[in-house]
Amino acid sequence: MLDLDLLRSFVSVVEAGGFTRAGERVHRTQSTVSQQIKRLEEDVGQVLLHRDGKNVRPTEAGERLLSYARRLLSLAEEARDVLRQPDGEGAIRLGIPEDFAAYRLTKLLGAFSRSHPGLRLDVRADQSKHLARDLERGELDLALYKREAAAKDAIAVWPERVHWVTSKSHPVDISVSSVPLIGFPLGCIYRAGAIHALESAGRAWHTAYTSSSLSGIQAAVAAGMGLSILSEMSIQSDHHVLTAKEGFEPINRTEVALMASPDASPATLRLADRLAEFCDAVQAKAA
Repeated sequence: MLDLDLLRSFVSVVEAGGFTRAGERVHRTQSTVSQQIKRLEEDVGQVLLHRDGKNVRPTEAGERLLSYARRLLSLAEEARDVLRQPDGEGAIRLGIPEDFAAYRLTKLLGAFSRSHPGLRLDVRADQSKHLARDLERGELDLALYKREAAAKDAIAVWPERVHWVTSKSHPVDISVSSVPLIGFPLGCIYRAGAIHALESAGRAWHTAYTSSSLSGIQAAVAAGMGLSILSEMSIQSDHHVLTAKEGFEPINRTEVALMASPDASPATLRLADRLAEFCDAVQAKAA
C-alpha cells in the first residue's frame, strides 16, 4: 500500500519544483520532506526525482507515478468529503464524449446537480475508448460513449450517423489522389471508420491533422485542411456535408451506449434515466 502522506509530499515537490517550497505547502520542514521522498523511493524501488541543486524534476518512473499519485489523492479527498456528509447521496463519476459535453448535456447535468444538493457530481469529457476503459476499471460509475455496433449489453443504445465533412468556404478537392484526413488520435472509432471506408473504396489517404480536441478538428475542417467524419451534432455552419453522390456515404456502424457499473447507486441510476431521456430526444430530432 502506498502512503498517502508520502504521495502528497511527492506531488508537492514536483509541482513546487523543490523541497523547500514543497515543505511550505505541506507544512513540513525541508529535511522531513526529503526523508519522505526517500521512504517513497524505497517503497517503490525506483528513483523518482532528479536532484540538480535546488531544482528538482521527476525521473521517468516519477512521471509514471505522478498521475497515479494525483488520482489516489483525489479519491481520498472525495471519500473524505462524502463521509463528512452522511446524509448526502454520495458521488457519481460520469464520463461523456466531448461532443455531448459541448452540446445541451451540460444544461441537463447542471439541473440534475441542483435538484440533488447532497450529491457530488464528477463529470469527465474524454475520448470514448478512455471512458470505456475507465468504466471497466471501476474508475467511473456511469459512462456515455461511442462504440462499434455491439450486443445489447448496455442500459440503452442509440444508432449514430456520422458524415464526411469538408470546409464550406475552402472545400477540399475530393478528386485528389490521396485524401487528407483530419481526426482524433489512434484508437478513435471515427478515425478507424474513416480509414476503413477509404481503403475499402480503394482510395489512398494521409494524415493532415490530428487532435484530441473536438474544437480543434472542427476548426481544421473549416479551414480546409482536409476531410473528417463528425457526428451530426458536431457539424457546424462552416462545414459542408459530403454525400454519397460525391463518393462519401455516411458511416453507420457506430452507436452511443449508456453503461453503468455493476454496483451503481440509486442516484447513479436516476441520472442514467435522465441521460436516456436526453438521448431519446436527440434521436427523435435526428429522425
